[in-house]
Amino acid sequence: MQLITLLFSNPGAFVILVVLLLYSVIIHEIAHGWVAYLFGDDTAKRYGRLTLYPSSHLDPIGTIALFLVGFGWARPVPVNYNSLRSRFGLTAVALAGCLANILIAIAAIFLLQLDTINANPIFAPMLFILTRINIVLSAFNLIPLPPLDGSKILMGLLPYEAQEKLARIEPYGFYILIFLLVTGMLEPVIAFMQSLIFALIRIIFKLF
Repeated sequence: MQLITLLFSNPGAFVILVVLLLYSVIIHEIAHGWVAYLFGDDTAKRYGRLTLYPSSHLDPIGTIALFLVGFGWARPVPVNYNSLRSRFGLTAVALAGCLANILIAIAAIFLLQLDTINANPIFAPMLFILTRINIVLSAFNLIPLPPLDGSKILMGLLPYEAQEKLARIEPYGFYILIFLLVTGMLEPVIAFMQSLIFALIRIIFKLF
């Protein structure tokens, strides 16, 4: 709703924000591919997915969802997990996208600390929405349910037998996810994940 309000109140700021939000989901996917490349898998690079060019990443439904409900997605970056040089690679690759969104949120919050920007009627609401949506994107993806990143983060930390059990859920994960979203059962989980992210951001700002 904040995006729609901004569209009518300040179309220029809306256009800038659209670009920033689209790149939020694009950078999320590039982060997966880039970390996979660091761990030995060049699949994303071979498929041309380590680029900032939007057409290589954007998913029509995920883009619409981003603006309608506050979270969305780009086309998943292809990763060959068998090519990763370390078992920790699975967790690192999955975590990279979420951390990318958290870093975008941190950058936006930092800019909002500056008086000239915080008082600006164009940039302040734009950065506030950018922060909020990136935190929601990260929080949502951290949920340990396939096909979300959180399931792969968890899988990389579990023993092999537990990984197999979690993998069995994956074919049904999308339908379970939709059911939980429609019934509102995911709302407290997303809120909890957001509280963890905000706590992390507060720690970072206290340190620096």
